Amino acid sequence: MSGFLDANILIRYFTNEPPHLADRAAQIIDHTDDLWVTDVALIEAAFVLTRFYQVSRQMTVDHLVAFVQKANISVYGMDKGLVLQALLLCRPSGRVSFADAMVWAAAHQSGKGVVYSLDARFPKDGIEVRDR
Repeated sequence: MSGFLDANILIRYFTNEPPHLADRAAQIIDHTDDLWVTDVALIEAAFVLTRFYQVSRQMTVDHLVAFVQKANISVYGMDKGLVLQALLLCRPSGRVSFADAMVWAAAHQSGKGVVYSLDARFPKDGIEVRDR
């Protein structure tokens, strides 16, 4: 059976806490075909992992990249390759937020390639960032 994953499933899967919920999350993720995840769930999971569980950005990116690469996982409405590129923009430093990375991926996928932002740190790789 296919379905969408909520961020709490991802968080339990990555943290293994609490064990009984982590086991249920692993059962779903590892044994269900055709699972969908939204960019919002990925961003929420990244936020909770880094802020509340104090997981490093690099480890959080590694967890999310490995998860998105799973054969049974699709990112709803977005190209998996672009999502992986976006996540990797977050890895080197705290310069690119997870939310900005997903907006970057959406701009790429849209074919418009333009983002309006007042954030001087917004990733410009392959898109145009305008402030007016």
